[in-house]
Amino acid sequence: MVIVFLLVVLAALVGLHWYVWRRLVRDTTVGPGLARRIGTAVFVAWPVLMIGAFVAERGGAPFWLQQTLAWPGFLWLALFIYLGLALIAGEAVRPLLRRFLERRRPAEAPAESPVPLRKSETVPPGVPETPDPVPDPSAGPRLLAAPSRRLFVSRVVAGAAATAAVGTVGYGTYGVVRGPRVKRVTVPLAKLPRGAHGFRIAVVSDIHLGPVLGRGFAQKVVDTINSTQPDLIAVVGDLVDGSVKDLGPAAAPLAQLRARHGAFFVTGNHEYFSGAEEWVEEVRRLGLRPLENARVELPAFDLAGVNDVAGESEGQGPDFTKALGDRDTSRASVLLAHQPVQIHDAVEHGVDLQLSGHTHGGQLWPGNFIADLANPTLAGLERYGDTQLYVSRGAGAWGPPTRVGAPSDITVVELASAQA
Repeated sequence: MVIVFLLVVLAALVGLHWYVWRRLVRDTTVGPGLARRIGTAVFVAWPVLMIGAFVAERGGAPFWLQQTLAWPGFLWLALFIYLGLALIAGEAVRPLLRRFLERRRPAEAPAESPVPLRKSETVPPGVPETPDPVPDPSAGPRLLAAPSRRLFVSRVVAGAAATAAVGTVGYGTYGVVRGPRVKRVTVPLAKLPRGAHGFRIAVVSDIHLGPVLGRGFAQKVVDTINSTQPDLIAVVGDLVDGSVKDLGPAAAPLAQLRARHGAFFVTGNHEYFSGAEEWVEEVRRLGLRPLENARVELPAFDLAGVNDVAGESEGQGPDFTKALGDRDTSRASVLLAHQPVQIHDAVEHGVDLQLSGHTHGGQLWPGNFIADLANPTLAGLERYGDTQLYVSRGAGAWGPPTRVGAPSDITVVELASAQA
């Protein structure tokens, strides 16, 4: 079944690349030539780099090879998506532009044919015969041949599509590389004591340190979190895409996190692709406190954390009973759980607020529509019975270091007491 799925995906990729190549390369060039050969080479090399980047990351290839393939391979994926979308939109513009050009074309006057002399006619006496003009072989054509309307339209549409795609991906990549912005949300909790009114939790998820986003990006995230002066820091999964051996130095800035009540960590699904046990020990060494199906009683509320559902394949899945089963239900509770789908278990266990990530807000529009179908909440704050769920869009990006329509964020959740 997996092989069939992979074959379907491969066939779809080949077909889509053929379509984009046809519109960008074949339809914009006049026959075989250097331009078409270069364009064809690009459409062979970049997809190979893209597939190689994914295989190298998931296959645990040498880290230098992952880094070499990651930037060109992952960026091609983002660029290819928006080239395809722009060209598909251009299909609607193409006939309109041809019709417009047809209407603007001036009427061609019929050429005047010379009137031949009849055989009986002769040149009048005294009038010299004018010889036919001899063409000058050194003179070029008086007018350059213009490309056909079809070729012109293809070039206009392709140029506009390429410009739109490059601009979109460029801006979306800049938005990730510059670092996440701070978002602030107030969440009222009925059981929160008056003295804890205004308690600030800095929520960060989906940092995705890896072959693209490294130590410099981690430092930006840490500096942004510390600038908010939170009372508590919650790192809710998908910290890394790679092993401790490769990414330990990149994660080192996490040791600089500062909050009055400390920094806490729960696993995401990508930790289980990267050696979850090793990463739990590494973040503990860096000063964060992992909550593996565990709970800590803070002065104002209970803070609990559960493992990600991806841990079930390793016998380390979420255990809500262990984390929440014996707590004092008269106290307010906040749960750290990477995936929003865990909200249903949180409701059953009387959690007041669940903090999650995982969705990236869709990361690349229109991927938000697919992510919205797969998650109860795509991003932001929603209520499920007596339980509230807040989902962060995340700080980093997976695959292409690009976000379109889903800006990255670090959220400061300010708890509000109903008794204040």
